[in-house]
Amino acid sequence: MANIKTKKKNAWRENIEAILIAVVIAMFIRTFIVQAFKIPSGSMLETLQIGDQILVNKFIYGVKIPFTGGKTLIPVKDPERGDIVVFLYPEDPSKDFIKRVMAVGGDTIEIRDKEVFINDKKVEAEPYAIHKDNRIIPGKFSTRDNLHRIKIPDNKLFVMGDNRDNSHDSRFWGFVDLSEVKGEAFMIYWSWNKENWGIRWRRIGNLLF
Repeated sequence: MANIKTKKKNAWRENIEAILIAVVIAMFIRTFIVQAFKIPSGSMLETLQIGDQILVNKFIYGVKIPFTGGKTLIPVKDPERGDIVVFLYPEDPSKDFIKRVMAVGGDTIEIRDKEVFINDKKVEAEPYAIHKDNRIIPGKFSTRDNLHRIKIPDNKLFVMGDNRDNSHDSRFWGFVDLSEVKGEAFMIYWSWNKENWGIRWRRIGNLLF
């Protein structure tokens, strides 16, 4: 009888230990390697649809130490132009935002009638950018379509949504600090169309560029 009780206790202990180990591994992966995010808005259309669920590589920009304000323990590389990044929203750090990097520290950026100029050169190929509003808003009224030439400070990013006419981004609230960047989005692992109540099978597994 004693042996049966001992075996039951050992089984319970093994199960609890296995669960704890699994939780620790999952937290480690989520904190340092890969984290999942859900897309709640259309600011990155058509690249990302509302209801897409994505994986973000948190290691690619270096291993950040938790609760240190974004200090990096193991630097790998900095975000580059064209990367799709997840970061803490500067005006409310409790929220995660996702946008595309348009300019990095040391670059200049200017927008003239919806056309983007990086380092005084027009960005010719932007297959990801869409414009659904044909209106051109003068710069004195809004920075959406016209933005005076500015230089990006060191350790900062200028980001924009691919849905250029409907994205709240650096054109309106400024720069993203490198320490606030969580990682680079690299794949859609699930996509749910709430309007049609169905799975977007063709989007699952798509890599992001």
